[in-house]
Amino acid sequence: MPAPFSRTLASLLIATAFLAAAAVPLAARAQAPAIDHVEPPFWWTGMQDQRLQLMVHGPAIADLEPALDYPGVRIAQVTRVANRNYVFIDLIVDGKAAPGDVRIAFAGKGEAAARSASYTYKLLAREAGSSQRKGFDTQDAIYQVMPDRFANGDPKNDSVAGLADKLDRKLGHGRHGGDIQGMIDHLDYIAGMGFTQLWPTPLVENDMPAASYHGYAATDHYKIDPRYGSNEDYLRLSREAKKHGIGLIQDVVLSHIGKNHWWMKDLPTPDWINHPGKFVATAHHRTAVQDPYASKEDASNFTTGWFSPGMPDMNQTNPLVANYLIQNNIWWIEYAGLSGLRIDTFGYSDGAFLTAFTKRLMSEYPKLNMVGEEWSKLPAVVSHWQRGKVNFDGYVNSMPSMMDFPLTEAMRTALADKEGKNIFSDVYETLSLDYLYPDPSRLVLFEANHDMARIYSVVNEDFDRYKMDIAFVMTMPRIPHFYTGDELLMTSETKTRDDNSYRRDFPGGWAGDKVNAFTGAGLGARQREAQAFVRKLVNWRKNSPVIHHGKLMHYGPEQNTYVYFRYDDTKKVMVAFNANDKETVLDAGRFREMLSGVASGRDVLTGKTVSLKDEIRLPAKSTLILEI
Repeated sequence: MPAPFSRTLASLLIATAFLAAAAVPLAARAQAPAIDHVEPPFWWTGMQDQRLQLMVHGPAIADLEPALDYPGVRIAQVTRVANRNYVFIDLIVDGKAAPGDVRIAFAGKGEAAARSASYTYKLLAREAGSSQRKGFDTQDAIYQVMPDRFANGDPKNDSVAGLADKLDRKLGHGRHGGDIQGMIDHLDYIAGMGFTQLWPTPLVENDMPAASYHGYAATDHYKIDPRYGSNEDYLRLSREAKKHGIGLIQDVVLSHIGKNHWWMKDLPTPDWINHPGKFVATAHHRTAVQDPYASKEDASNFTTGWFSPGMPDMNQTNPLVANYLIQNNIWWIEYAGLSGLRIDTFGYSDGAFLTAFTKRLMSEYPKLNMVGEEWSKLPAVVSHWQRGKVNFDGYVNSMPSMMDFPLTEAMRTALADKEGKNIFSDVYETLSLDYLYPDPSRLVLFEANHDMARIYSVVNEDFDRYKMDIAFVMTMPRIPHFYTGDELLMTSETKTRDDNSYRRDFPGGWAGDKVNAFTGAGLGARQREAQAFVRKLVNWRKNSPVIHHGKLMHYGPEQNTYVYFRYDDTKKVMVAFNANDKETVLDAGRFREMLSGVASGRDVLTGKTVSLKDEIRLPAKSTLILEI
């Protein structure tokens, strides 16, 4: 998360907003109001849930009464709140409604009788098969990018008038100019590496004074940040990605916003954000919302506390806030043709809201996938949120997938250990707890991400151990996720959290770069080897159904080796790691359940035949993936 902003400024913004709303004089209210926001900006006919709630914002708009006359559309309820500059209109868009322009007339009564306004709201036709879109799953491999740091395809949008944070590539936390066009330009590269899903970190507007590049402090939920491009550019990215066999995953934040969000100048209600006008930090006691012994204070603080003074926390217990966030995510899925969502800081949201959110989205898109971030090393904590989990407190959620931090951290820790005599023990034991998950195969396993030290640095720049981690991620019964740049052995700080070092620019993404990873120009020999290793492994995985759907059998680690098998009724794959500095010989008889009657296997990385009779010889510091 970025460095905290001034809590004094945040408090002043909130106080000013409410004073301004309360001080609108009658003379001003007598003028025809301007409607400056209607959200969602448009909608679709034929949705599973026929309800649609419009947030309408404009000077004293609540003094007017909305009405419409459109076949299949009716106003079910009008909600007015403390701030008269807002009105919430609940519509029913039934199965008879056709795509078209719905004119909403706003008429005044009493003192406001002379005032009126109108708004034309568009209803669009859904794309064929939209509700049954297939989300990402175990057949996919996800490539994560930070758009600002990947490639600059359009230098004209590097700095944008009216947005505070300007281009400065010399600053680690500055904007570097990467954008949507840069991603479009290099879809061939991503597809060629074998990846079938693209996860960019958030692209919606972040009009923050500094460190806006990361995208996790939204200031407009319905607008792509102009420094990345436009909404139309984002739609083009989705369509071009599909042509390359790549789905698009949107990174969203439900728990908080940026302090410069347009709401903050004129909040709809005093409780729109938690602790209105006052920064109260979360203490990050993430288990408090699951702990049978936790204090109510700790549980409340975890979900209502702010990350920083610059990131006000959303009050999702307010039904208007909850519905706004639910509809916003449905809108982006429908608009951009998404294959899924990655939800930041998942557990920090209100539990009842998450239940409603996941139920509504999965009802609308039964085959969609969503993955939540719960940064814990404990499988019991992560599994709490997955769909189908029977929790002791009766909590129910419809979240299909979660980020597998426990297994990710176990493997990274194991491979960083240079002194251990049985380094894979925690990996083995963490994996043995898969029974805690309703569906462990839906979890997303990764080697690193934008918040973590680069894997090559974690393993002390040991190339052989690096390959072990990549192979592990790509062969486990999980959905694999890969962080851009790790195919180039990019390095970072490891001893303390250092976001700047985790998020350096991808070489070749800027004009004049001396090294170009897209073409290979200027890469070192080891970097080219790493890139080729990842490309071969990911493309092999793409065409290996036994890895997508097969079962797992693993054997207890011994002598710093770890062996497991992926298998189904027709095929087996054996994976073996040897972390020792010398060859290690294993008794093949130990693996008779999997190797009975098997004489040899083909190494998928080298194409060589490897004998499996009597003994298995694992070269020093080796990764072995055998098709049997």
